[in-house]
Amino acid sequence: MNDALSLAFSLAAGASLGTFFFGGLWWTVRMAASSKRPALFFLGSLLLRTCMVVLGFHVVLGNDWRRLLAGLLGFILARLIMTRFISTRMGPAAEPVKVSARVAGHAP
Repeated sequence: MNDALSLAFSLAAGASLGTFFFGGLWWTVRMAASSKRPALFFLGSLLLRTCMVVLGFHVVLGNDWRRLLAGLLGFILARLIMTRFISTRMGPAAEPVKVSARVAGHAP
């Protein structure tokens, strides 16, 4: 029973780390539009989110490959859930705009 509890904790920890990572990515994309230096904003956010997730995986999940696999599964599940949550909040995707070669000023 202790092993199953450990795997459940690892799954929850991975899901929490995934929610932090992808929620932070969503926040970054929304806030970077109004930033004076969006490239620096994206780079700083990427470094912070990645360092926190790697540190979280190292500290919480330890050296056991089963716990690491359960944490990775939780991370991927969080990605799927966050993607679905964000897509419902943002509405349907816009159709890409097609620009003709004449308007673009170059050959296709």
